Amino acid sequence: MAAYDHVSTDMPASRVKKQSWIRFVADSDLTVGWLFILPFLVLWVWWFLYPFLQSFVRSFQDANFASLKDAKFIGLQNYVQILHDPEFYKAVVHSLEIVVIAVPVQTILGLLMAILVNQKIKGKGIFRTVFFIPYITSQIAIATVFMMLFKKGTFVTNFFSIFGFGNVTWFADTHYALLFVCILFIFQQCGFTMIVYLSGLQEVPKDLYEAGQMDGASKWEQFRYITVPYLKPVTFFVVSVSTILAFQIYDQIAAISRYGALGSPAGATSTVVTYFYQNGIRYMKIGYGSAAVVLFFFIIMFITFLQKKLLDEKG
Repeated sequence: MAAYDHVSTDMPASRVKKQSWIRFVADSDLTVGWLFILPFLVLWVWWFLYPFLQSFVRSFQDANFASLKDAKFIGLQNYVQILHDPEFYKAVVHSLEIVVIAVPVQTILGLLMAILVNQKIKGKGIFRTVFFIPYITSQIAIATVFMMLFKKGTFVTNFFSIFGFGNVTWFADTHYALLFVCILFIFQQCGFTMIVYLSGLQEVPKDLYEAGQMDGASKWEQFRYITVPYLKPVTFFVVSVSTILAFQIYDQIAAISRYGALGSPAGATSTVVTYFYQNGIRYMKIGYGSAAVVLFFFIIMFITFLQKKLLDEKG
């Protein structure tokens, strides 16, 4: 025992320091955090960063799916061609219209649904399930059902005609097809928004509402000055995710266009995603399509930045 103590006390300082550092790393919360986040980082690099970098490189090439080995560098030619294509701007405008119409509506509806199911009412668990089911249901299945409901002469189109809408087959009409896509997105996305807001509502301290009641604040004032500010980070998350998903709409448009060209009727539902699919996949111009993807990425980043600035100013 004495000999062991003698060796321990005579251990070089560098070795003692190294062992202390290893012990610190092993017991550190930072190490545990990195271990938890490592699988996500690996998947993110593999499924997003690496493909995006490949697309970025391809965007400067004249590349075709049929002969990728023959790809040649052409500089900014793909970008110049896209920025001179009226169909690209048409697709961007349609994508922006979906975002501007669908994202605010589904955000507000999701918040109202979350407030409803957060109340002390009987059967609220059933309401949560019913509201969430559309989110986990096949988009193609929902689109198919809604296409049956929004045909000319059905009770749905007859009902909307009361408010000045045409009694037409919405998904086949150039004036209503994009609005039909927005309705599909709102219906399916509200359940996700509700769940996210519900988790945020349950984190709001009850003391704040009690203090508001003592100060004579009405329900609306409590909602405006307590609930909304406290849910600001949740709102930013919801709006950001919903914006990205709205830009990525494809299945609903493919269902509508199954009997015609993608983006039917007459290009009324063309978006940035369908533009990329048409040029990058169907026409096999992977270089040109990759340039569209890169521009798409920067458009989303710019809009997300504007949303963050807007929410910060309102806060």
